[in-house]
Amino acid sequence: MDPKNCRYTQTHEWAFRDGSKVSVGLTAHAIEQLGDIVFLELPKVGTTVKQGTAFGVIESVKAASDIYAPVSGKVVEVNEPLPGALDLFKSDPYGKAWLIRIEPSAAEEYDGLLSATDYEKSIEGEH
Repeated sequence: MDPKNCRYTQTHEWAFRDGSKVSVGLTAHAIEQLGDIVFLELPKVGTTVKQGTAFGVIESVKAASDIYAPVSGKVVEVNEPLPGALDLFKSDPYGKAWLIRIEPSAAEEYDGLLSATDYEKSIEGEH
């Protein structure tokens, strides 16, 4: 998937709308900042998530971080193999390392997320 077609959060999650579902993952920038990832906890299918609230946890040798929902809705798919294949974060953060797919309850939330250009500007400001 092309990162330019995704939307982004200030907390470094990407979102991609595909039909009625929104796929969610962590940006390459977030993965780079985390370093070596050692643990990932994801929600179960059927969990309801709210925009801006934590739905999972990722741990690296440096720190543990919450993962936040870019949109509200119901988790309809979870990338079950990912916690056992953490190297995918480095090799394919916008593809095989997707985390969950959400059936959004408020479509306008997606439209309010950062564009790829705006996200790039926001991470440039971090340095």
